[in-house]
Amino acid sequence: MLDPLTLDQLRTFVAAVDTGSFSAAGRKLGRAQSLVSQSLANLEAQSGVKLFDRTSRYPVLTEAGRVLLAHARATVAAAETFKAQARDLAGGLEPEVSIVLDVLFPIQVVTQAVAAFQPAFPETPLRIQVETLGAVIAPVLDGRCAFAVAGATPLLPPELAREPLRQIELVMVAAPAHPLARRTGPIATADLAEQVQLVLTDRSDLTKGREFGVFSPRTWRLADLGSKHAFLRSGLGWGGMPLDVVAEDLANGQLVRLDVAALPKGGLFLPMWAVYPMERPPGPAGRWLIGQLRDVSPGA
Repeated sequence: MLDPLTLDQLRTFVAAVDTGSFSAAGRKLGRAQSLVSQSLANLEAQSGVKLFDRTSRYPVLTEAGRVLLAHARATVAAAETFKAQARDLAGGLEPEVSIVLDVLFPIQVVTQAVAAFQPAFPETPLRIQVETLGAVIAPVLDGRCAFAVAGATPLLPPELAREPLRQIELVMVAAPAHPLARRTGPIATADLAEQVQLVLTDRSDLTKGREFGVFSPRTWRLADLGSKHAFLRSGLGWGGMPLDVVAEDLANGQLVRLDVAALPKGGLFLPMWAVYPMERPPGPAGRWLIGQLRDVSPGA
């Protein structure tokens, strides 16, 4: 039976291989060579496998020893991971970071933040979902997500706290052949109302029935930003998009920026916030990620 095998024996086995001798392994582990030799002898006896050929000056791995070395390394590494994560959890690190993103938040910022998160918290799983409007807040309210990255917070429930991250510039666009794209000068709201406006579907009761940036009674509603983008490029309507998403389209002429009279002259900016329950603020990993989402420069 292999039950008597110990983690210490496996560590000793790995150390003996890595250092090249039992005496060097003893120095590395801070114990006498005789104890290293005894530990390895016990490991061989308990496993029923000869791990080292001791006929030379220095011990040489047997074929069986080479096979089992990989398993020993994996077991020792898993134990170290267990100890590290247990230490982190005992220190308050959350076992998982789950967040929900507003679909308008720049994906370049998210990917850079996540790329930095992985080496900083290698044992902390990260779960991300993307929603729109009130559906961004719902997973935080019901406890499925630790925090949200959300815009449109005038309707924020009082039990949620918020802190600023960055502002997203929104632009009104249409395909070059669209009737609104051919107009010169500021476009009046009455003219916008004559054309189909493409808007995102609200999948939440939190903001159901409320309109944000809708100028036309003729609306087509789409479930995701990618579909809206494709419809706009196909000339199926006009609508608002994050500037970072359509910048290339504007540069190559696939979309045209509309001069909407009702919008601020300096541009339309949507503030984005980190939103979380006042009674359940994010832990160390979540707080670190919020800082990255705030400070990362797109394209850096």
